[in-house]
Amino acid sequence: MNRKKHKILTFVFLIFLGLSSCQKGFLDQVPDDRLTIEQVFKRLQPSEEYLANVYSYIKDESYITNNAPWIGLSDEGDVTYDRPGYLTFLMNLGNWNPASGYYDNYYTDYYKGIRSATTYINNIGGNPQLDANKIVIRKAEARFVRAYLYFMLLRTWGPVTILSEDLIPGDLNPGDPLLTLPRNSYDECVDYIVNELDMASQDLPLHFTTQENLDYGRATKMACLALKSRVLLYAASPLFNGNTEYSGFRNLDGKNLISQQYDAQKWEKAAKAAKDIINMDILSLYKKNSGGTFSPLISYRDVFLDAWNGEWVFARILNNLSGYERALTPRLANGFCSTGPTQQMVDAYFMANGLKPITGYNSDGSPIINAASGYTETGFSTVQGVANTSNMYANREPRFYASVNYNNAPWINTSEGVKIIQTYNTGESGPAGSWDHSRTSYFGRKNVSPGSNPKTGVYDKRPYIMMRYAEILLNYIEALNEYDKDNTDILKYLNMIRERAGIPQYGQGANALPIPANQNAMREAIRAERRVELAFEHHRYFDTRRWKIAEQTDGGPMYGMNILENPPAFYKRVVFETRVFRKSFYFFPIPQTEINKNANMVQNPFW
Repeated sequence: MNRKKHKILTFVFLIFLGLSSCQKGFLDQVPDDRLTIEQVFKRLQPSEEYLANVYSYIKDESYITNNAPWIGLSDEGDVTYDRPGYLTFLMNLGNWNPASGYYDNYYTDYYKGIRSATTYINNIGGNPQLDANKIVIRKAEARFVRAYLYFMLLRTWGPVTILSEDLIPGDLNPGDPLLTLPRNSYDECVDYIVNELDMASQDLPLHFTTQENLDYGRATKMACLALKSRVLLYAASPLFNGNTEYSGFRNLDGKNLISQQYDAQKWEKAAKAAKDIINMDILSLYKKNSGGTFSPLISYRDVFLDAWNGEWVFARILNNLSGYERALTPRLANGFCSTGPTQQMVDAYFMANGLKPITGYNSDGSPIINAASGYTETGFSTVQGVANTSNMYANREPRFYASVNYNNAPWINTSEGVKIIQTYNTGESGPAGSWDHSRTSYFGRKNVSPGSNPKTGVYDKRPYIMMRYAEILLNYIEALNEYDKDNTDILKYLNMIRERAGIPQYGQGANALPIPANQNAMREAIRAERRVELAFEHHRYFDTRRWKIAEQTDGGPMYGMNILENPPAFYKRVVFETRVFRKSFYFFPIPQTEINKNANMVQNPFW
């Protein structure tokens, strides 16, 4: 069902709550002006604005060129720029350390948001202008946001400090025990987040369809359950589940911060969390027809564009999708074409027959081509209606055409006629004469509306989707395969993803493919599907780390086409960057300023 209701969340994200603090520790204490806080929570509008500010600490990660580094730091993509403000280039070369200050504001902002959420929870109950039922719901919303922010810390910095429910006084001296709290273990953080989400889910509306329209974008029970699924999947993964490489990762009192014992039940918990959502039978994979017939390409493209459809779980109303779209627009339409998939990511997309085009790489980086797939890197044909297009881009799966711009691809906005993208050296989006180009020769198309055109200043304003049902299905089958490998649900839901994608399924349907032969083969099939289905949604960076494969995927040569040449020399795989990935990079370093302020704060491993 398409619930295309472009409703705007009514509360405004104000800086009203600068909340002056003594700044005597990493906690950023409670505001000194308690009278002001008391006044805030006695009135309706200021208290609503306060909660809006709490929500605002959930980062807007739609602006990928600098606000969200996850694509540019993973093997799925690259951000072109190597100038101040664009940090992924330096980080990929290994040029960072705990004192660099890279994304330290994320660390401090998340804690500010956590503190603000706690302030709200502890004070909103006395508001005489909110009815009792609304107070219960509002508290649950703040609890969800607080859990979300803790998870954002956890996924980036590993185990962190869980703060007390009691607000810390604003007049403490440096070195006070309340300002020098040690880190909690990873499992303790997970237990806390899950418990908070369970508590919040009891008091929230089930789904946005059960909310008032103007409340779209607020927390729901479904959002709590979806986040719980993600948290438990991460916790079950190799980086955190019995990782003996972190045996020395301890607090000063000797407490292990990463579990040293593998626990298969963690996978079971993760699978159950996802299955609980599936069993509710509320969400569904979005499908859309074109000309009266189901269209996999339009379905996958428009799941991000048709707001509040049946696949959506949680979205951010206020966002910078216009900046995102301009970053992924060719120069012919006044775009920057500045964030591009790597050749490795392009290779990951399946062929139309459902097979992988590339099965691996030789020692010199050349691809091992799967002959059965029909893929070839020679010759030209007509692709997407454009003649003389390289056969590398022919007969690929629909998700490829919905997600990737390549040389000779038609630009999706046709308001000024059909325009052809050129990413070779002297092409309209090539490097000659401008730093606005893709170093890989590719740039993204996913989540870019055909109705947007930066050249004319027209953008398709819509919410930015942060959680959707496809992830839940992939979470479920990944976890299920690890502890109940013969469960038929694994194949059922894997095929459900592929059926919507418009490619042959494993063991059933037209042109069925052989079912993965064993648990390892199924694991690789699930990971390959997840890589493509969730591409450019900020999952890949964290997936390769939690799987403990980032040393293989994110270090070494990264490939693209030869953008310094024109065709035919352009069509050659070349290294655009040789990346450095050290074992320490599995986590961001705790900011050195926090280490200096807190004698009990230990640094992340290998930094």
